[in-house]
Amino acid sequence: MTKHPLNILLAALGACASVVWPAGASAAESAWPQRPITMIVPFPPGGPTDLVARVLAKQLTDQMGQTIVVENKGGANGNIGMQAAALAKPDGYTVLYNTSSIALSPNLYANLAFNPAKDFTAVSSTAVIPLVLLVHPSVPATDVKSFIDYAKSKDGALSYASAGAGNVTHLGAYLFLQSAGVKATHVPYRGSAPAMTDLVGGQVQFSTNTLNDSLPFIRDNRVRALAVTSKVRSDRLPDVPTVAETAIPGFEVGAWQGVVVPAGTPQAIVQKLNAEIGRALKSDEMQKQLAVQGAQALGSTPEAYAQYIKSETARWGEVVKAAGVKLD
Repeated sequence: MTKHPLNILLAALGACASVVWPAGASAAESAWPQRPITMIVPFPPGGPTDLVARVLAKQLTDQMGQTIVVENKGGANGNIGMQAAALAKPDGYTVLYNTSSIALSPNLYANLAFNPAKDFTAVSSTAVIPLVLLVHPSVPATDVKSFIDYAKSKDGALSYASAGAGNVTHLGAYLFLQSAGVKATHVPYRGSAPAMTDLVGGQVQFSTNTLNDSLPFIRDNRVRALAVTSKVRSDRLPDVPTVAETAIPGFEVGAWQGVVVPAGTPQAIVQKLNAEIGRALKSDEMQKQLAVQGAQALGSTPEAYAQYIKSETARWGEVVKAAGVKLD
């Protein structure tokens, strides 16, 4: 099983604390931003990605003295919003709050109207949200090993919910099943809310959902949390072990996020935005808000984030191929 270290991002946290404007930077670039900035979030309002994006947008607004306007453009696993951002003018006034979809879509869709590798310039990673292995209370398993044994005894009869085919909640579950040698039936939904509704109702037996979206259901015992998929335990669920420490050494999957801009955006603006994001992620308020949601702050140089996206694209390409998933 392929390990998924986040060290490349964590090591780079705070590496961009100041900006030196490149020689020849125009006056407009040096004065950026002079008007509100649109942050495209390629998912609907209220979802796990939107929640973190809005926290960052508020912090950046406070720091930069210009409003960061969040614009939700959901649909097609984030492709609609990503395409809109790819086509935007590369002047620093449109940014994309991206998720792992930027690495998943090139592997899932043969005819994308944009090319993530060519149409975007990486700015910074921002946060990663662990997934949680959740089961309906009727499932007679209280830990990962007993769940694996139970699922094997059902010989593919169990079903699992995801927030959509090709979504990280789908492929994260698939990677878990593949690593554990278990078969189950995938049931995709249009978002995490209906997926959780059917898990709570017992229409499906398990799911790997994002931590911040799952916490209310875990707290009132509507679902049972068996493990988190992060490298280390979450402060929000300190008594819930990781998959890696219980059954599958090295297992790590997270719903990672970051910021990219349209290719061609001046490097001076990329560097200043990178520095502002690094500063925001270190702020007490941002740390507090991310902790509430079970998210871990990351941060990186533009170069480190570009390399991370490239490595994740290759990693998930192998998973998509093994899963036989194609969405067009």
